[in-house]
Amino acid sequence: MTQKWIAGSALVLAVVLASCEKAAPPDTREADAKAIRELEEGWSKVMVAKDAAKFAGYYAADASLYLSGAPAMHGMDAISKGLKGAMEDPNFSGSFKSARVHVSKSGDMAFSEGSYETTGTDPATKKKVSEKGNYVTCWMKQADGSWKAVADITAAEPAAPAPAAAK
Repeated sequence: MTQKWIAGSALVLAVVLASCEKAAPPDTREADAKAIRELEEGWSKVMVAKDAAKFAGYYAADASLYLSGAPAMHGMDAISKGLKGAMEDPNFSGSFKSARVHVSKSGDMAFSEGSYETTGTDPATKKKVSEKGNYVTCWMKQADGSWKAVADITAAEPAAPAPAAAK
């Protein structure tokens, strides 16, 4: 009788423990990647419009921005100030497009990769300069389900060689 009681208790305990397991969360990676691609399309349009305040709004409050040839910007104040200065340049223009978006299995982190083009005034020469390159942006899902950029880095491609002088 004791063995039956122990076996029965073990069976009940196993059923109770199994019922306590949480179901795996749904895999939302594809939908999240689509949302980030759409977010970046809108973000690029804001860049074209030169709206520094709205552009900075895509970043989390504690984000970091690393632009080619510029000091690192940490936090919303530094990012807003840096972007405002760049976008006030009369020669400023820019756009970017994501090529790939990768979302973590947990669905709370992601990163995008793509290319960008910018034009502005070289502070040293005062001449109009253009830059093409690639970027990686790290995204974090916020409590309200939205995505914010938490780290953003650009890597400029080497400048094209100057044409040879005619003889």
